[in-house]
Amino acid sequence: MNIIWKIKTFENLSPYELYQILKLRINVFMLEQECLYPECDNKDLKAEHLFGFHENSIIAYARLLPPGISYKESSIGRVVTASDYRKFGIGRELMEKAIERILIEFPSNGIRISAQAHLQIFYESVGFQKETEPYLEDNIPHIEMALKVNKYRD
Repeated sequence: MNIIWKIKTFENLSPYELYQILKLRINVFMLEQECLYPECDNKDLKAEHLFGFHENSIIAYARLLPPGISYKESSIGRVVTASDYRKFGIGRELMEKAIERILIEFPSNGIRISAQAHLQIFYESVGFQKETEPYLEDNIPHIEMALKVNKYRD
């Protein structure tokens, strides 16, 4: 599958790219998962946006945040793959690219995420470790997970 990957700051997103990102996030998080939450939380303004295009649509996306926005560490959030493209390994490729970019762009003492609890094994497979017991975030069980930079680089 030919996916074109891009990373852009908020200011450099085209209106079409921004529309496609918000459409994907809303379709999955709000409609598919039936979760109402403030999608536009101002963090997008400070983030880098990693996304994959296939056949003129954004099919995968992650928001990359520098330290001090969500956590003291850098963070990856709003990780999403369009439903028609799941099971092709795109989520893994997306996370690998996100981790690589953060290690280059936002050097810190690690990366922290708030992961949906049912995805724990997936995030462990790319190097994250569970740090908290499950908690409800927007009525979905989540866990905090961390990737220690030194362990990932070894």
